[in-house]
Amino acid sequence: MRKSLGLIAVMAMLAAGSAEAQQAWKPTEQTKTYPVTGTSGIELYSSIGENGPKAGQHVRAIAHTDFKLTWQRKYEPQADGSCMLTTAKPNLVIIYTLPKLASKLSPDLQAKWVVFIDGVRRHERVHGEMIENLARNIEQVSIGISSPDDPKCTKVRAALQVKIGEIFAAHQQRNRDFDKVELSDGGNVHQLILALVNQR
Repeated sequence: MRKSLGLIAVMAMLAAGSAEAQQAWKPTEQTKTYPVTGTSGIELYSSIGENGPKAGQHVRAIAHTDFKLTWQRKYEPQADGSCMLTTAKPNLVIIYTLPKLASKLSPDLQAKWVVFIDGVRRHERVHGEMIENLARNIEQVSIGISSPDDPKCTKVRAALQVKIGEIFAAHQQRNRDFDKVELSDGGNVHQLILALVNQR
């Protein structure tokens, strides 16, 4: 009973430490820009198509959200021969790439651009939130993960990579689903484009 209670206490402390750690860190954000020029909505959108970040070999996007995620991990061999991951601290940098005007616009077109770029920022911000959730989900499954008969901590590392792979696959699917809705006919981004290029 004492051994069981001791294990429960250890796991409870790890869980408490995990909750505190999740609140302790925040991602760093960076914003990159590329130039956009034109005297009409159509010209601005054409400039985006020429200069925007690549989203494949032959396609350019309006904007893009990327990230760099590294970890400080501590694996500790246990007295019973198992190994436990006791520390998993993320360092997350979220990188936004957005269009930036490189020419002056007429007042009417400037007003259209403000609506457009604000909507694009909101869209990319959702991707940023998904990335932060990705890191927090990985952190949640990392701290306290253990593997028996693992004095060199090789099995637990492999087990963690499996979990990370599953979490990352789910993250990618959420991003695809979100973009599918936003970019489809009538979606938010589609409406932003139409409002920008509409001559009226």
